Amino acid sequence: MGVKFKDIVSPEEIYLDDLEGRTVAIDAYNTIYQFLSGIRQRDGTPLMDHNGNVTSHLSGILYRTSSIVEKGIKPIYVFDGQSSPYKAKTLQERRAIKEEAERQRREAIALGDEEAARKYAIRTSRMTPYIIESSKTLLDAMGIPYVQAKGEGEAQASYMVAQGDAWAVASQDYDCLLFGATRIIRNLTLSGGFSHLEYIELSKALNEVELTREQLIDLALMVGTDFNDGIHGIGAKRGMKLIKEGTLEEALIKLDVDFPIDPDELRKIFLKPEVNPDYNIKFKNVDIEKLCEFMCEEHGFSQTRVMNVTNKMKKLNTSQKSLEDWF
Repeated sequence: MGVKFKDIVSPEEIYLDDLEGRTVAIDAYNTIYQFLSGIRQRDGTPLMDHNGNVTSHLSGILYRTSSIVEKGIKPIYVFDGQSSPYKAKTLQERRAIKEEAERQRREAIALGDEEAARKYAIRTSRMTPYIIESSKTLLDAMGIPYVQAKGEGEAQASYMVAQGDAWAVASQDYDCLLFGATRIIRNLTLSGGFSHLEYIELSKALNEVELTREQLIDLALMVGTDFNDGIHGIGAKRGMKLIKEGTLEEALIKLDVDFPIDPDELRKIFLKPEVNPDYNIKFKNVDIEKLCEFMCEEHGFSQTRVMNVTNKMKKLNTSQKSLEDWF
């Protein structure tokens, strides 16, 4: 879900050529959910193998990642670790939404409404241990590195950009700005081609709204994040006006509202996140035997299509542009 900054942050349009030779840290959970939601049969049923295992995410990783690599981009997938206890309410609300969507899906099926069934089915996507582990197995076979975060994947990816191990974070959420990601790419892993790539540079975004990163975090806390509810009736534009007039604490006094959580504790989530500094990034050649065994023999994918993927992966070991080489 993420913080709602669409009204105040204006991404730039970019093109694939601008990303050629770049290493990009991909928010794995964010991306896999896109695949689970979008890659489905007409009635909304996810793709499955002959044993009933969901394969929508495998299809997305296989074909979308290979297309990214074919364009000269080097992806690193970053998986979430343990969630903050402050995120428990958000996760509970998401589970409730999925349960309600599942109830509505079954009702639509009973009524023979295929369109409604598909709409509700998309909202029922779940991240399971099988989906996570099978995704990692596929990435291993493809020669694509992945990093296991200790906490939030977006925080880990942002850290990797700061360390120079990736040029940008690929994510749909604006939360990466709060975690300090200096560059964000949106829409990189969405289906339907690469025609709407968006680029956000943290320094430019902060200059545009005339806020510091610390103020942007306080604004997010007012609007609401995955870790707190925010203040009722406060959107990004009104919140930005209040933050420019004073501190978050002063705004709370002015609005006569209390935060149920200490703002400093929430600020720490973004300013001092727990990250995994012990990771090893190594791009490898595709393990054709392992890839075919896993995708074709175990999950029933077409061997011809899987072999076509290996041809797209040839650019994986090309050199990366320097971090300063932009436009």
